Amino acid sequence: MTATTDIQAPALNGSLLDSVRRDYFSSAGRTILTLVCLALILSALWFLVNWGLVNAVWFGTPEDCHKAAGACWAVITDRYRLIFFGLYPYEEQWRSALACLAILATVILSCVPFFWSAKRLPVLWALGYGLFYFLMKGGVFGMPVVLETQWGGLALTVFVFSSTVVIGMPLAIVLALLRRSRLPVVSTVTALFIDGIRSLPLLSILFTAAIILPLTLPGFLVGDKLYRVIIGAAVFFAVYQAEIIRSGIQSLPAGQEEAATALGLNYWQTISRIILPQAFRFALPPTINQVVIAFMETALIVILGFFEITASGNAAFSTGGWKPFHIEVYSFVALIYFVFTYSLSMYGSYLERSLKLGSR
Repeated sequence: MTATTDIQAPALNGSLLDSVRRDYFSSAGRTILTLVCLALILSALWFLVNWGLVNAVWFGTPEDCHKAAGACWAVITDRYRLIFFGLYPYEEQWRSALACLAILATVILSCVPFFWSAKRLPVLWALGYGLFYFLMKGGVFGMPVVLETQWGGLALTVFVFSSTVVIGMPLAIVLALLRRSRLPVVSTVTALFIDGIRSLPLLSILFTAAIILPLTLPGFLVGDKLYRVIIGAAVFFAVYQAEIIRSGIQSLPAGQEEAATALGLNYWQTISRIILPQAFRFALPPTINQVVIAFMETALIVILGFFEITASGNAAFSTGGWKPFHIEVYSFVALIYFVFTYSLSMYGSYLERSLKLGSR
């Protein structure tokens, strides 16, 4: 026991400097490799700072950008409306901005523990999503109607993402419960459905919903292509989320359902008050990761001809002499995706640490 303590003591008491020296400068080979990597990193940072900040053009015309040695962010300041709002009518773009803020506020409030209940969270999302839709669509409170074919940019990306989550999450709960059914036929059919959808790439499902499905349905069931694509994305999201929820249910201690039955609770009371709240607690970090994936996958709808934020970015530099500055536009679009996904990913990591789920 004493020998073990003596061996571990230097590692426990070692300073950060000693750790760096041991890991990166303990030999001639490691020292050379470390210095080379540092030089490359510093060179890349120096280039990016000079290109993206010091020598950049923030306002002006394409001619001003051609004269500069750095990035041309003037394409963003000149075409930001097209990137954010797409083909949405210019005089009504304030509605699109408020709608995006409504969804953003809904996502932020969903991260507050006060709303983590079976009653509050659905109400929060129903209000946020409903406000978004009525602002975008119009037709109420004197707002003119704007058809979905005119939606675009960040607003369309947010709409597809929020619709996928709003439709997919309840469907995921239903699928998870059906797969746990004591009826073999129900559980088997549900398992085949879940595993069958999970074995397919999302793009094939979106193409099926957008192109093939109208050929097999009667005219009154075809609907708009946008909503068919959303349903396809929601089903894809639901089958993965169903497995996450089911894993959360399986993580519960044995005897939870028997104890609820002994207290006189029926099946739905047991599921809604005992099982699902605890299951979502254990499944919260992977659920957030699945939501992040759903947001990133909205970029696929550009292949189907929708004017989402990537297509809006393409349109932003395709006219007016901005074509040489596509790197700046794509960097700006990537930054939007990065801010959202990185924030939620860090929040998921924070939850995992604070709830101590990994130590279970």
